[in-house]
Amino acid sequence: MHSSSGYGNGYHHQHQQHADKHFGPSLRDRARRGTRRGSGARSRDSRDGHGPSGGATVGLRVCEQQRPPTDFDMAYFHSYAHVGIHEEMIKDRVRTETYRAAIMQHQSSIAGKVVVDVGCGTGILSIFCAQAGAKRVYAVDASEIAVQANEVVKANNLSDIVIVLHGRVEDVQIDEEVDVIISEWMGYMLLYESMLGSVITARDRWLKPGGLILPSNATLYMAPITHSDRYSESIDFWRNVYGIDMSAMLPLAKQCAFEEPCVETITGENVLTWPHVVKHLDCYTISIHELETVTTRYKFKSMMRAPLHGFAFWFDVEFSGPAVSPTNNHTPSSHVDDNPLDGSQRKKRANPNEALVLSTAPEDPPTHWQQTLIYFYDPMEVEQDQLIEGSVTLSQSKENARFMNIHLEYASGGRSFVKELVMR
Repeated sequence: MHSSSGYGNGYHHQHQQHADKHFGPSLRDRARRGTRRGSGARSRDSRDGHGPSGGATVGLRVCEQQRPPTDFDMAYFHSYAHVGIHEEMIKDRVRTETYRAAIMQHQSSIAGKVVVDVGCGTGILSIFCAQAGAKRVYAVDASEIAVQANEVVKANNLSDIVIVLHGRVEDVQIDEEVDVIISEWMGYMLLYESMLGSVITARDRWLKPGGLILPSNATLYMAPITHSDRYSESIDFWRNVYGIDMSAMLPLAKQCAFEEPCVETITGENVLTWPHVVKHLDCYTISIHELETVTTRYKFKSMMRAPLHGFAFWFDVEFSGPAVSPTNNHTPSSHVDDNPLDGSQRKKRANPNEALVLSTAPEDPPTHWQQTLIYFYDPMEVEQDQLIEGSVTLSQSKENARFMNIHLEYASGGRSFVKELVMR
């Protein structure tokens, strides 16, 4: 970040080089489901000039050249200029208050330090960091929401601390190492939108050794579910419509209702087994390459007799420091039969001296992420203790890295199936 006159009002817009954020959720889906990400199209750009306070450039690491933005990227960034997306995320009290609590819990690592907010959106997390005593906060976002973020910063008299950079994290210049990276990067099913790549880029470019990343790690879970009400509302409805047999509509109804992943809220009563860990991500060590394909084998044992309608996916993120961050799992996680969500994670949430956890699990308070459901076209009846096994592979779409391809194999009771979907 440069300026011959210090930091000015903190808002710097280069030529619209590349808009930021690493995602690409489809606008069609966002309209259908209500928006998703709060840290919208993120990154901002910087000025040319001197280092902090007009001084010399400080320890800027060189990173390999990043790809230019695609048309999908530009559409994605444009979508995050809409206030509705940010309103939805900020009104998610579980999300926003957990981030504020994490910032205050780590205040000793933030006060007097330099922070980067990756995908700052309206700038609320940057302002929380300033309130926690940060010396300087670089608020980076590629969407035009950066203009409003800068106005919010000025209205709160924080322009001398919070510098809004309009551009991609891959493209903006910050001429000093930073102590803290904060970002709300999680998409539906954790990895949808691929924004974690921007956090990794910021980490590799600017984070000091021993620096803090919030959140520090994340875990994606899956479990088989039963949801007769949802199936009845979408499918069984057509069997008798005002006394007319419209069952000829069933194949089309199933395709329209269940061809793509669904973002919905379920409860713990819908879940048939303990969850399986699909992937654990350590934000201090994960590489961009590891995000291209995630695969795991699973084996569940149903805890009840019920129709199996599909699988649910949800995630947790934890706000801990680098010293206590768990080692990243560099290989596909092994299958788990009984891996309760309560145990150690509930203990962490209950003990204020331990790491905070933001959970989107069915039994926890609802968030705007809800859960991601993959429904079968036809349910399978399972008995208590019946095995349900198979594999799931999540991979970035070749068409658009912000989309996610899902390859699901499942078998139970001597029957096996394959389902392929695209989350777009």
